[in-house]
Amino acid sequence: MKNRNKISIIALFVALLFVQTGCQDMFEPAIENHKDNSDLYNMPGWATGLLGHAYISNPLGSWSFNDVATDDAVSNNPNNGYRLMATGSWRANNNPMDRWQYLRASCQYLNQFIDIADEVNWAEDPLVADMFKDRMKGDAFGMRALYMYHLLLNHAGWAEDGQLLGIPIVTEPEDLNSDFNLPRNTFQECINRLYADVDSALMLLPEDYGVIDDDSQVPAKYRAMGVSAGQYTRVFGDNAKNRMSARIAKAVRAQAALLAASPAYSSGSDVTWDEAANMMAVVLNGLGSNPITQIDPEGNKWYVNSTAIQNLPAGVNPKEMLWRGNKENNLTLERDNYPPTLFGSGRVNPTQNLVDAFPMANGLPITDPNSGYDPNNPYANRDARLALYILYNGSKAGPQNAVITTAADGSDNNALNKTETSTRTGYYMKKLLNQSVNANPSSETPAYHYKPFIRYTEIFLGYAEAANEAWGPTGRGTNGYSAYDVIKSIRQRAGIGVNTTDTYLESVRNDKDKMRELIHNERRIELSFEGFRFWDLRRWKKDITEPAKGMSISGGVYTILPQVERRAYLDYMYYGPIPYGEVIKFSNLLQNKGW
Repeated sequence: MKNRNKISIIALFVALLFVQTGCQDMFEPAIENHKDNSDLYNMPGWATGLLGHAYISNPLGSWSFNDVATDDAVSNNPNNGYRLMATGSWRANNNPMDRWQYLRASCQYLNQFIDIADEVNWAEDPLVADMFKDRMKGDAFGMRALYMYHLLLNHAGWAEDGQLLGIPIVTEPEDLNSDFNLPRNTFQECINRLYADVDSALMLLPEDYGVIDDDSQVPAKYRAMGVSAGQYTRVFGDNAKNRMSARIAKAVRAQAALLAASPAYSSGSDVTWDEAANMMAVVLNGLGSNPITQIDPEGNKWYVNSTAIQNLPAGVNPKEMLWRGNKENNLTLERDNYPPTLFGSGRVNPTQNLVDAFPMANGLPITDPNSGYDPNNPYANRDARLALYILYNGSKAGPQNAVITTAADGSDNNALNKTETSTRTGYYMKKLLNQSVNANPSSETPAYHYKPFIRYTEIFLGYAEAANEAWGPTGRGTNGYSAYDVIKSIRQRAGIGVNTTDTYLESVRNDKDKMRELIHNERRIELSFEGFRFWDLRRWKKDITEPAKGMSISGGVYTILPQVERRAYLDYMYYGPIPYGEVIKFSNLLQNKGW
């Protein structure tokens, strides 16, 4: 009876609502909260939301650890996508490297934003409104260039018709009436579009953001308009730090130039090594008249000091960082990558291949008969970066400075292949991890971290690579410093050649080929576990099939494991695929050769 009364009351309510609202309003959906372009002209907050998608989609925003798809590392997670890819499952319809749809969809937001930015009422003060328009549009152009670079990394390649292709260039907002069956533009056309977007960004953005307190500090073009220091600071002050700037846009252009000049792309590109070196130099010269003296002496351990990271003012970059993510107080990296006895999952396992790339403390490769390398005591007298970046048998780690035993006959779960979270190679990753973190669930102690987007070390090494190819090891072009100068400083920072001669560096200073190999090796070490090796091997057209090796220690005897994991790449896999679903949908979209 009570239920019947409830139903009657509900029916009466619905009937009354029907009478009051009318049939049409009751049964036809109300207009959704969608905004046309014209709606956004007086809603700068909503318009800025379009640009905000660029930062949500930033391809630099999180760690990928695609190093486990190279000769530098393996994963102990059998379901890791990069592990599966490297061992034979990489397909056009199964691609962990796919950025096609995500970044191209995000470009649509940027195109929409650029299309309306001139009409948006950014502020009541017309001078401030004009500056906001410049800043926001410059930001969008710079981010679109960044997207283009990463789309080329992931999807540029040679088609069956012999052309080096990039992506379809779309610079206007698309709608339901747009033609989506577009052909891919050539790689060079995509580079030209990237350059043009950077040029647009440079016309609109400051080199850096920050407060100014005197009208004389206002840039000339705005000073001529009558802009005051206060008005300028409102737009380009501290609140905008770590957004796309002219300095960052120049770095993206330099990265793209290095890619285009590299062996895998150079025959389909007009970009020369000389051009790439000079674009890297444009970024470095922003450090001062002699950039070599500005190499951060602590730049190879930027992640170790939680307190220093915590104390960074919002948006401020330490000396090593050109661009970075936000600082976060967590223990995610440590929980994923600490050894098991430190309550970690040991996910990224460095290979013997990478360990062998570290020279001796005297700078000589371990293969040099004069290096002093002892295969029965392989970690003695090595480059200090080995102990800084990798945990090997007998290393100490964690807040208790615990000894980590990775030997096959070790007694705990840190031992080789002991359990599902144990190392598969005899090594654990140490780089990026803060050793003060306690990952014990019953007494967690997190630490501050941030994700580097672009480090100056990357730019210095990019300059060294391009300068060596353009002008030889000691050639300086018009920049005042050479590849030799850069590598000498990078190695001295690591402790090599500080109090004595760097014998190996001096032996290759007049040999472009040997200097090239040294630069490649320094890049491998300095940028390890930061997602560079996968792309570097491919753009250099180096062997991508070298098996991942390991080290087994038992009874004090060191035995190299020649194949911990195979690398099942084929020749066409120097370039990633276009998604299979896209090629099927659009007849004008050519697939890369082999896929």
